[in-house]
Amino acid sequence: MSDGIRRIDYVLSYSITDPNIEAERQRLRNEFEKNLEEEGLELERDWVDPRPVLGSKRTYFVRIHAPWEVLTRHAEISQVRMPIKSPAVPVPAQGVLQKVTACLERLLDPFRLSEEVEARFKPKKFTCPFNRERETMFDIKEPASFFRPHVRSRIAYSILLRNKFGHGATEFGIAKALALGMYDGAYPLHDGDYDQKAIKNDRKVLYEQWARFRCFLRYQPVDLIRDYFGSKIGFYFAWLGFYTWMLFPAAILGLVVFIYGIVTMWWENQVSDEICNDYFNLTMCPLCDKFCGYWSLGESCQSAMASHLFDNPATVFFAIFMSLWSTMFLELWKRRRHALQYLWDLQTFRQEEERPRPQFEAQVRHTKRNWITQEDEPWLPFIYRIPRYMLSAVLVLFAIALAVGAVFGVIMYRISVQASLALNRNELIATNANLVTTATAATINLTIILVLNMIYSHIAEFLTELEQPRTETEFDDSFTFKMFLLQFVNYYSAIFYIAFFKGRLIGRPGKYEYTLGYRQEECSPSGCLVELCMQLGITMAGSQLIANNLREIFLPKILVWLNFRWLIKAMAGKSEEERKKTGLSRWELDYLHVDIGPRGLFFEYLEMVIQFGFVSLFVAAFPLAPLLALINNILEIRLDAQKFVCSLRRPMVGRAADIGVWYYILEAISTISVCTNAFVIAFSSEFIPRLVYTRVYSPDGSLNGYLNFSLSYFEVKDFSDKNTPRDPFHLGNNVTFCRYRDLREPPWSEYPYEYSNAFWHVLAARLAFVVVFQNITFLLTRFLDLLIPDTSYDLQDAIKMEEQLVSRAILDFELQRTKQRQRHNRFRRQQTAPPDEDEQHSPTTPGPSGHC
Repeated sequence: MSDGIRRIDYVLSYSITDPNIEAERQRLRNEFEKNLEEEGLELERDWVDPRPVLGSKRTYFVRIHAPWEVLTRHAEISQVRMPIKSPAVPVPAQGVLQKVTACLERLLDPFRLSEEVEARFKPKKFTCPFNRERETMFDIKEPASFFRPHVRSRIAYSILLRNKFGHGATEFGIAKALALGMYDGAYPLHDGDYDQKAIKNDRKVLYEQWARFRCFLRYQPVDLIRDYFGSKIGFYFAWLGFYTWMLFPAAILGLVVFIYGIVTMWWENQVSDEICNDYFNLTMCPLCDKFCGYWSLGESCQSAMASHLFDNPATVFFAIFMSLWSTMFLELWKRRRHALQYLWDLQTFRQEEERPRPQFEAQVRHTKRNWITQEDEPWLPFIYRIPRYMLSAVLVLFAIALAVGAVFGVIMYRISVQASLALNRNELIATNANLVTTATAATINLTIILVLNMIYSHIAEFLTELEQPRTETEFDDSFTFKMFLLQFVNYYSAIFYIAFFKGRLIGRPGKYEYTLGYRQEECSPSGCLVELCMQLGITMAGSQLIANNLREIFLPKILVWLNFRWLIKAMAGKSEEERKKTGLSRWELDYLHVDIGPRGLFFEYLEMVIQFGFVSLFVAAFPLAPLLALINNILEIRLDAQKFVCSLRRPMVGRAADIGVWYYILEAISTISVCTNAFVIAFSSEFIPRLVYTRVYSPDGSLNGYLNFSLSYFEVKDFSDKNTPRDPFHLGNNVTFCRYRDLREPPWSEYPYEYSNAFWHVLAARLAFVVVFQNITFLLTRFLDLLIPDTSYDLQDAIKMEEQLVSRAILDFELQRTKQRQRHNRFRRQQTAPPDEDEQHSPTTPGPSGHC
């Protein structure tokens, strides 16, 4: 405050823009602020016209201070847990396991925070719900610093949420006041500046220990993050940091699998050797009708070599490992979550009863009594919700169809471009037509994804508003479901097409399948895994490493820069002395920062959940996905830290005991990933056909002859006029038979071009592998689920010990207070009791015998 002593716990801001409606708003503001003062809050206002802080409009600020009496009263009402005077805690003797663990932890010293930051929150202080009658029991060294800033701000915000500004049933709360335009901002203040010249404060410590890129290998100060921003933001960064650390073993093993593919590509790649060997130079059937000629199998030599990088026995092991890894990650996160709930005193956390949203109150005309609050609240009958839900569902399906249509457009692009490049006279271009087409198509698809992301955000918000959810939680859950569904289709539809549909329904030479007059795409003789890998790599790197991080870096900084530019323009006409005298206050500086917005951490979580899908769903095709995710997350943590510390206003302190609905989405993705990886290995890779060949058809148990086994024969005279190439002598000789990728009977058999016995053997093996892979993986994940308890035994003992010691401290306090009350009552009885008979006849009192 202006006296430099009282702390500013919250700031309200408003600007006068329209004088015609400002009188009514001022009346409501006066009523609102009068009620705040009656609640016990102390307010400080701008009574004179302030300078223009943002552009040409003049902004007024109301500073709010919560005095001790208000803080203690509401802390008791809200059951805020506060530290008590710590009783003596017995130190358990260290066993061999504890000593070994302590020695191993010393290896992590380079990654630790400074001793000052770590010692600030260790050991954990025992807490219990605040009670004014037991005030002396709590560890109150200085009343001004007993309630931490996030607790003070939360108490002030809870008062603002319930404060009235009119006599109507819905005329209350800062959320409604902001919606009506009474105020344009409500935020707690940052502790101070974070540059080198600034006085040491929590914001500066967070910047130096967390937000700077040179700290990228250090642990996050999650306790300080929670203390400064609240548990909701604290849980996000704790989860993101835990997820990043869990990516290290997955990234290392994925890199080993990739290196194994490189090393074995030269001497254990029998199929590629046959494709690249001129002795096995087979003539392949044309890739398109009329304009494409016959081509030599040796032209796909580079593609076959590259496919071995991702299609080798090690990828099967890695897929099983990643399925178990995702389960381990979720189970260990539950343990970490319970530990944080204990450390942050959130074990007894319960979601408070939410009031209806201001938008809901403004649009709904029906009312219904809330049996919890015993008040009439706006209510929308279910009969009125049905058409809204139906319209929302239809529009969501339309948006999904838009993404699928975009993928279909990219498919048409691939078909036409690959056909035109195959006709190019330049041998280098014609040979690499498939590679160029895949890369450019993936880039176009990435651009479409980024554009649709922006469109889908507005569509999901519009549809959620259309449904009119009652509370913010209901709104967030509905919005989350729509956005994740739309983004899932947007990001993964092209990947699903390449993995499971491309090259499956193309027919055969002489009897191809057509879509809108175009022949469907074929995979290369070595399969579609290289194309799937390229699609995954370009989409993941482009959307995560480039687009999202560029947005994280530049967008907040640009908005803050624009705000300061407007301020400079507003002060352009002033003299140099006036500019020096005009120093911005803390609340004005924070006002120029960017508000976090109504969705808060939603898009941060969505970005990471989509990334988790890339890491787990198709990791069998792209083992480098965990490594890319790890690099991205190391950058993401520091970029988000800089954004929250340097560019955003300090958010309203939100409480949460976990990451909410996102955990269940991660659990669903983890379950789906087992199925997708099983199908990728079985149907997209060559692992199963090669396994069947070596076990059933190979004369010596090796892959010698597998290339000839996997390619079928076609007699060119069976081509229709539509399929016959214009230049049958493209390779310099007359072609009688051409080969194509399938397992069919040759034209000289009894059933020409029908599926062969080998096809059915391979199909049965593929389906059997899917069943076995899924069941074994699900059994192992279930075993891990049962093996790893949600709460560690040490944590269970610590919780029990705290409960016992806190109960003992309360009992001791009540016993001492009872003894003091008894002594006080005994003393009062002694003071008010009548004197004894001996005391009534004092020797100094003259009796009758004293007179003559």
